[in-house]
Amino acid sequence: MKIQEKTNLSEHTSIKLGGNAKHFVICSSVDEIQEALEYAKENNFKTCILAGGSNTIFPDIGFDGLVIKMDLRGVSFESDMVTAAAGENWDDLVEECVKKGLAGIEALSGIPGSVGATPIQNVGAYGQEVSDVIINVRAIDRETLKEVEFKNRECEFGYRTSRFKTKDKDKYIITEVQYQLKKDANPKIEYDQLKQKLEELFGASDADLNQVREAVLELRKGKSMLIDPKDPNTQSAGSFFTNPILSKEEFNQLQEKVDENIPSFPDGDNIKVPAAWLVEQAGFKKGHTHKGAATSENHSLALVNRGGTTSDILELAEKIQKSIKEKFNIDLEIEPNIV
Repeated sequence: MKIQEKTNLSEHTSIKLGGNAKHFVICSSVDEIQEALEYAKENNFKTCILAGGSNTIFPDIGFDGLVIKMDLRGVSFESDMVTAAAGENWDDLVEECVKKGLAGIEALSGIPGSVGATPIQNVGAYGQEVSDVIINVRAIDRETLKEVEFKNRECEFGYRTSRFKTKDKDKYIITEVQYQLKKDANPKIEYDQLKQKLEELFGASDADLNQVREAVLELRKGKSMLIDPKDPNTQSAGSFFTNPILSKEEFNQLQEKVDENIPSFPDGDNIKVPAAWLVEQAGFKKGHTHKGAATSENHSLALVNRGGTTSDILELAEKIQKSIKEKFNIDLEIEPNIV
């Protein structure tokens, strides 16, 4: 285990922000993670877990502790069950599953980050969520350093959340995730936006797994939601806010405040409203700039680093939240992990 000093954290995140980590270590095994945690405990260091860095924003002053960079590797396939180490690239895993004819995560193509982050966020897009296919999560208890396992129901999944993001935030380090997919099954295509893209690309809204993946990648590329060094709008942490879920009464009250029909999606007995629509209705159009931060020119839900600071991003986020609260009485929740 090699401890590095004063590591520039902006080089390890997709939004390219943050100061230095006082201490930094790359761990490629469970034993190394346990050793790093023991080292931090002995030296009374705070710890922060970092994987792909696509959903993490560090403060401008950096992190006065030990940042543990996850680099656990390994993927195995047993019929339609997939087991992947937490450090594996998520989209690489999706691509491999699609190639093998395994259905269940094809609509999650192009999402940046690591396998280990997927259960924390309950990653989802275009009608799919990982909670639909996760059967087991392995983790390390940060206090006892022992390995533990969680079955799907024990993860307490919700919309873009889980126990690992709420009551047990910072309690566990996820090391491995197991997914139950479906061999040679037809993809379920539920989102109109995806259906339209499939019609545009292939002339039909029903499609195979490869076509769904291609269509999703095209949709994400059009919104600058695929990491591309040539596209400055991808220098972000992805969607900055989650879509609020309203009761029918709350939705009707919101509808009374605007002249147009509000785009929405059913969510059980409730109604999900696109946060991007609320952001624009509050006056923050695509490309809106605040100091060194801006909303993406291609997707108003992404906040982009325009050569600024973490403070600039958080100030813009706060302005957006305050405006939406004042105009619509809705609290927008931040999706990335703000360290």
